[in-house]
Amino acid sequence: MAWSSRGKAQLGGLLLSLLGWVCSCVTTVLPQWKTLNLELNEMETWIMGLWEVCVNQEEVATVCKAFESFLSLPRELQASRILMVASHGLGLLGLLLSGFGAECSQFHGIRWVFKMRLCLLGGTLEASASATTLFPVSWVAYATIQDFWDDSVPEIVPRWEFGDALYLGWAAGIFLALGGSLLIFSSCLGKEDVPSPRMAVPTAPPSCAPAGESDSSFYLMPRPRSLVI
Repeated sequence: MAWSSRGKAQLGGLLLSLLGWVCSCVTTVLPQWKTLNLELNEMETWIMGLWEVCVNQEEVATVCKAFESFLSLPRELQASRILMVASHGLGLLGLLLSGFGAECSQFHGIRWVFKMRLCLLGGTLEASASATTLFPVSWVAYATIQDFWDDSVPEIVPRWEFGDALYLGWAAGIFLALGGSLLIFSSCLGKEDVPSPRMAVPTAPPSCAPAGESDSSFYLMPRPRSLVI
């Protein structure tokens, strides 16, 4: 199957969007949004996510406890829960619409213009999912920096730092942005007619065509002598 430039852009956009959506889902589940190392006990590490807080003790175990109340969370974690869940919904809907509008999807009765609009809408949703992923991750990172450099807190008090989930969230937002941009760009390309292998087979000239209009490969077969009329 021959791929046009529009089809290649759509395929690349779908793959990047799918990768970003998966990374965004993993970021939401991971508890490593913030990490805290205690100087008095270096073998104990605290990690905090959107849904639970955990204590990692070397050579012992990791104990996690879910947050009891949503309202007791800081504002950045409250907003991050809502925005990350919204990002998953937007990303999944964008993938479905872009898949139906892709060039490789063949559905009877769907026009090319309608498929182009589906791909454009899907790319827009992926770009929106990128924004709703990057914003909460960056907000949590900004709040962590503000708390870390807060002069009103004594230096002996441990400070929260960046967790691995933040870096994965930034990567997810970038993948979603690139995938949505490719999908939007592919919808702006014109329709390209790719020749099908079935259409490339030459057809013989009609038998009723005059001899002057046919090509040199067309000639009259001699009548057998044994044929009796």
